[in-house]
Amino acid sequence: MSSENSEAPTPFVLARAAVESVERLSPSFVRVTFVGPDLADVGTLGHVLDQRIKLIFPTAAGELPDIAGRGADWYQAWLALPEETRGSMRTYSIRELVVGEGITKLVIDFVLHLEPGFSGPASLWASAAQAGDELLIVAPRRGFIDGVGIEYAPGDARSILLAGDETAAPAIARILEDAHPGTKGIAFIEVPHTDDTLSIAAPQGVELRWLPREGGLHGEKLLPAVLDYLGTTSEGPISDTGTEDLLWETPTFSGLGETISEATAPAERYFWIAGESGVVTTLRRHLVKDLGIDRFQVAFMGYWRKGVAMRG
Repeated sequence: MSSENSEAPTPFVLARAAVESVERLSPSFVRVTFVGPDLADVGTLGHVLDQRIKLIFPTAAGELPDIAGRGADWYQAWLALPEETRGSMRTYSIRELVVGEGITKLVIDFVLHLEPGFSGPASLWASAAQAGDELLIVAPRRGFIDGVGIEYAPGDARSILLAGDETAAPAIARILEDAHPGTKGIAFIEVPHTDDTLSIAAPQGVELRWLPREGGLHGEKLLPAVLDYLGTTSEGPISDTGTEDLLWETPTFSGLGETISEATAPAERYFWIAGESGVVTTLRRHLVKDLGIDRFQVAFMGYWRKGVAMRG
């Protein structure tokens, strides 16, 4: 039985999904495959890219919140629940959407931050996940609003530059595997350990550079690698805006309230940068202010913020 009101299709699917399999990919990544009848209408087929979805995890008592039948009001219904009964919600990108004969499988790559003080409900859940475990997934309804939650939009750019930490690695992988085979460019991915280098079926014209931190600080490998590639250097510490708000600046949206203007000509290069918000903010400063790159060429997305427990 579907977990949502089947009489009135809404732009988003509220799916109750079960774990089919769990695969430990590396010290920091675990891949979880979900199945369930509610997933039949999820996602943008063949064009998943960096599409975002919401995962709602069970409460400490192992229960999932009851927000079925609320349609487009699911978020307000979830917020209205007592904190101890609504579970935790986090945003993830789809690593793979597999559609076969009568079944849809949704694959999520979780990053395992299990060190004391760094672990959150998603990491803890994924680290112990077993076949049959359930959670709620809120995702765009297939064919209803295809493309929602997707920020990657290079247009006619001649090349791309992707950069991110481990939290952005699944989105970068999906972008590259969905990209046109003739795509050219480079991708920088900073990960905790050398053994976290994963397999990505990137176009032949895209170079992959994995940057293991091996105990270093977030961004200390990513920042100089990207800026050196662009012919400049980083000076000063990683940005700290003093706010819990995540940086989110794309060619079509400005969380900072900047004026949005249309591009007047195809970009030579398109930039997609995601990960820890302070690192992303620092890269934005160098690209936009120091190198003069037009904002319509770049998507800057803070996926998380160091020292801040994200709500959803």
